[in-house]
Amino acid sequence: MKALPAVLLLLVASSALAHKPSDSYLAISVEGANIAGQWDIALRDLDFAIGLDDSGDGDITWGEVKAHHADITAYALARLKLRSRDADCPAHATEFLVDDHSDGAYSVMRFAATCPEVVTTLEISYSLFADLDPQHRGLLRLEHGVATRTAIFGPERATQSFELAKVSALTQFVDYAREGVWHIWIGFDHILFLLSLLLPAVLVLEGGRWQAVTRFPPAFWDVFKIVTSFTVAHSITLSLAALGVISLPSRLVESAIATSVVLAALNNVFPLVHGRRWMVAFAFGLIHGFGFASVLRDLGLPQGALLIALVGFNLGVEVGQLAIVSVFLPIAYALRASWFYRRLVFVGGSIAIAAIAGIWLVERAFNMKIISP
Repeated sequence: MKALPAVLLLLVASSALAHKPSDSYLAISVEGANIAGQWDIALRDLDFAIGLDDSGDGDITWGEVKAHHADITAYALARLKLRSRDADCPAHATEFLVDDHSDGAYSVMRFAATCPEVVTTLEISYSLFADLDPQHRGLLRLEHGVATRTAIFGPERATQSFELAKVSALTQFVDYAREGVWHIWIGFDHILFLLSLLLPAVLVLEGGRWQAVTRFPPAFWDVFKIVTSFTVAHSITLSLAALGVISLPSRLVESAIATSVVLAALNNVFPLVHGRRWMVAFAFGLIHGFGFASVLRDLGLPQGALLIALVGFNLGVEVGQLAIVSVFLPIAYALRASWFYRRLVFVGGSIAIAAIAGIWLVERAFNMKIISP
């Protein structure tokens, strides 16, 4: 197949994206000049960074974690900087626990810090695992009085500043909307699923072969139906899961999402469903909604502004999704009749997406990592 070199190139370039990124959960509460926090960090990530499994048996015990409290404290707090009014607010650990999250055991470090003056603006710099895993994210929940702020830290957003004196409902809405946009842009599985459904939008199946559409409107309305169906579906399950009405195991959800990407991509190469792909988008969108909800739950839903947070995050996901579509569709339409699009992008891209998602599926279903960062 002539598209094979492109497929292999894409697989190599995407190898760093072939597993679910790790997350840590940072909860900070500010009262006057005092800061109290809790930081949940996955034991598997800490073991990779500083070594916790002293026995080498693959099972990290509480005794091993306890023996490394000083190492965990030094490693983590060296990668978290708190500042207020250009002055450092040095943190120190106050308590250690271990807690189970949906994806494994976490070290729970509670800490405290005191700033020179009452905190009205808090600057947070986060660089945990930055040198080991570029996909690692820190999910922040910042509380000040009755208001809750949220943010996601990563290599592109390692330092963020928060105004605490004036936290309005609009500010909270914008916070959650921004995180929704950011989540879809870094959610590679969601992006690849969407692209798998969009790739055939500028083509039509005739006589068992994909041909370029002759006009733009059919392609536009095909994309409109797909995006709308996907949006409606994941909005339903996102809301139900975020509110705790329905709860599914994280491994099941993530494995099902990877499966949806594999099937959507392979359907382009071996078309079984082509006339009503919006139905596929709706069915699998229900699954992806649970994935979106897991991030929203981890960020935390403020009880005083629950609806604002839910609507803001969901709207942010849609804005991020539409941004991807608005870039993809005009380019795909312009190239639709070319050999480059039909062979390299459509066929080669679909095979590459299926291969990458297949790796995700194995990693998530069997809790293993095939490709290390």
